[in-house]
Amino acid sequence: MRCVVGVDSSTQSCKVLAVDAGTGRVVAASSAAHPDGTAIDPHIWTSALHQAWDGAGIPALGAEVAAVSVAAQQHGMVALDAANEPVSDALLWNDIRSADDAQSMRDDLGAGAWVDAVNVVPVASFTLTKLAWLARCRPAAAARVARVVLPHDWLNFQLTGRFTTDRSDASGTGYFSPVTDSYRPALLQRFFGRVPALPVVLGPSAQAGTVLPAWGLANAVLGAGAGDNAGAALGLGLQPGEIVVSIGTSGTVFSTSSVPTRDPSGQIAGFADATGNHLPLLAMLNSARVMAAAAQMLQIDLPSLDALALTADPAAQGLLLLPYLDGERTPNLPAAHGSLLGLSRANMTAENVARASVLGVLNSLADAIDRMKEHGVPAERVLLIGGGAKSRSLRQAAASVFGLPVEVPVANEYVALGAARQAVWAATGELPVWERRIEASFEPDGGWGAEVRGRYIQARQTIYGV
Repeated sequence: MRCVVGVDSSTQSCKVLAVDAGTGRVVAASSAAHPDGTAIDPHIWTSALHQAWDGAGIPALGAEVAAVSVAAQQHGMVALDAANEPVSDALLWNDIRSADDAQSMRDDLGAGAWVDAVNVVPVASFTLTKLAWLARCRPAAAARVARVVLPHDWLNFQLTGRFTTDRSDASGTGYFSPVTDSYRPALLQRFFGRVPALPVVLGPSAQAGTVLPAWGLANAVLGAGAGDNAGAALGLGLQPGEIVVSIGTSGTVFSTSSVPTRDPSGQIAGFADATGNHLPLLAMLNSARVMAAAAQMLQIDLPSLDALALTADPAAQGLLLLPYLDGERTPNLPAAHGSLLGLSRANMTAENVARASVLGVLNSLADAIDRMKEHGVPAERVLLIGGGAKSRSLRQAAASVFGLPVEVPVANEYVALGAARQAVWAATGELPVWERRIEASFEPDGGWGAEVRGRYIQARQTIYGV
């Protein structure tokens, strides 16, 4: 059996899959946890990869492994010195300390100029804003920076000894244009003060090199890799008209398009995908952890929260949650807080609080779907993935809140699976077609979803003006 290895280095963990190259069937899997937080020593990612790699038995497969590919969390700033050692902990996508720098960038050039240059408008998630923060707040560390890479680029280096990236991940930096497929060094010069070395940007089917012997393989090639959302799109075999809603640490809403989506408001990030096309995407900081916080407040576990939400009134008897517990990226409200609205003696029950937390997450995601449709992205159905999609109350309510049919693919590590699919592409020159299996399907149920949406939109506009 010829197999490939797909890696997903996410915020929370590193997952490694060995996958049958012909069918896409997972033949071995393992994972290793990453520490919580918004900053991390990149060497921890390397250690977690080793642990998950060995746990999946990859060295024992040896010559059976034809190729490997890595998908990873986007945006993280990995700033390295001349010896390729970090000058500081890597700042992750969910680190918002650079919010003021992002605002300064928007004020300096204007949203239209940013979209023209890189098809995104800076928010605190993007790498360039983190570099600006480093230069402003830790100038001694910034002075030592010789090279800047992303989390997946760092792991590519560990596997091959070469720093490489791809256009999907590079398009989340704030200094790469997915429209022209080129870096914009003038932006680094302007906001970081100079232009450090950057990784080569590879095409989606390219080989990044040969995996080093220390990893226990025999001449396996490394694919270009991808950002995590582009990896998930590849793993799902995403088609035009399909909108992916991924509910994990963050919430993401994305689709695939042959043309770039231009949004001067900055809400839609005009990223590249992992096939050579484009990946219009919106990201929310507050997703599955909103339900976890509600469970903690009620002093119950997540399965109990899910059960409570299923017994509540579909519209939570008017109880409404704006779920901005950690600030928010879309809409761009880094200083926002959550709001529980519409309280009455009748609706102040554990069941309605549980239901409101589920509906708050779904409404935030529905805002993103509506924004996609406003910009001409076709929306015929939603594919619901991620850990949050395991919630029965959430998946049953999603179609009514979104106003669209919802399909729940069989649970899988789609980011790692997409990396594995890309690995086959790198090894053979052909992108394989693997079957997508659907676990459950839902249609909108009655008019309560539209009622909840209307209340949510009104509350958001009243409190935040957006």
